[in-house]
Amino acid sequence: MSVICTSEGSSPVPTPLFSAPATPETERDEYFDEPSLRLEDDAPYVLVTGGLGYIGSHTSLELLKAGYNVIIVDDLSNSFDHVFDRILLAAKQHFDRTGGHCPRAELRCIDFRDMPAMRALLASYTVEPSPDINNNSTPSRSRITGVIHFAAFKDVNDSLRNPLKYYHNNVTGLVDLVSLLADHDIKTFIFSSSANVYGTLAQNHGTLREEHCVHQPETYHCASSSEPITSEQGCTGITNPYGRTKWMGEAILSDIAASDPSWTIIGLRYFNPIGCDPSGLLGEDPRGTPSNLVPVVVQVLTGQLPALSVYGTDWATPDGTAIRDFIHVSDVARGHTAALAAALAGKVKTNFRTFNLGTGRGHSVAEVVAAMEGVSHQDIPKRLADRRPGDVQECVAVPKRAACELGWEAEKSLQDACQDLWHSLRGDRVEGMLG
Repeated sequence: MSVICTSEGSSPVPTPLFSAPATPETERDEYFDEPSLRLEDDAPYVLVTGGLGYIGSHTSLELLKAGYNVIIVDDLSNSFDHVFDRILLAAKQHFDRTGGHCPRAELRCIDFRDMPAMRALLASYTVEPSPDINNNSTPSRSRITGVIHFAAFKDVNDSLRNPLKYYHNNVTGLVDLVSLLADHDIKTFIFSSSANVYGTLAQNHGTLREEHCVHQPETYHCASSSEPITSEQGCTGITNPYGRTKWMGEAILSDIAASDPSWTIIGLRYFNPIGCDPSGLLGEDPRGTPSNLVPVVVQVLTGQLPALSVYGTDWATPDGTAIRDFIHVSDVARGHTAALAAALAGKVKTNFRTFNLGTGRGHSVAEVVAAMEGVSHQDIPKRLADRRPGDVQECVAVPKRAACELGWEAEKSLQDACQDLWHSLRGDRVEGMLG
């Protein structure tokens, strides 16, 4: 049986909202192992798979701040259960500042691929039919109004070594999950995708727009040409199994939406999320060895690694290092709340739609390292290395579609991301709050 951990809002007995989350060993005040102990009412929830991970935890926090009740499903394979306490603490701090009541949050420590456990979870949030005054039964319905799916393996290098692991979890797991949701008539779905779906298209375009990778033919206009351009479905130059699983996931979801107009599905293509919540309570803390730039920089700053490997210093860029679109993770999280709100309000143009989550501005690897050196007042040792297979010179989002259709734009800068991350590493904000 899965462990159910709830915040005060959903607890039927008076308990503190959370216990001090200073260490992974911190114990929560109450654990409930029976769904029947949960307060039964008609409140709607958003289900977040992988909700204790880096982007998932920040999104869970932003959902609470936006007023949504949240159910987090996470098997702790790449996260820690104390992150749940930190989400609650950050949410409480937010509502202490702004006023209002913190919504409910629940953690289920299960694997989203465990179909019996997921079926039981969804059943516990199903409102059974009841006869009206004419003795006619209303159909059953779910209190889960939408799902945000983060529970995917995401390490590019690991996917090259263990491709079946990625296809099994990221593709087969997605198919099973969506099939189960359909059985419960839960058809608002936000998919965690990636700029990896663009493959080597960045070599030709530099800046990438959603129409560069489509699953149904799409016509658009480009400022550099008066003639309309038609994109045909397919993928170009995806160089690793991880990227292919994200493209396949989008393709599957596009086909589902095309076959059933009652679905509303949004794929959010992240570029390079960095930083952490300004509270310092949340951050990127994977169980494995990180391969992305900023987590590696953190390990160098904290003495876990002797030096940062810089892959390629001979690119045709101002400083010779590759350029990427680095976006604050809190902006990415807000992108999910904006997408969910648009989907629930029926304001999405088509029932499958993709959106870039990026700033529209590129920064080089050297600029990011210099920014971290500036906020930390420390030199970061570097080791120059050859370019990696599949690397491209520049990869930057065109984020106009999200601005026009979701009302979302990135608000934070590279400097903000580095500053928040350094404060989190120093622990001064967390120590201040925990007294």
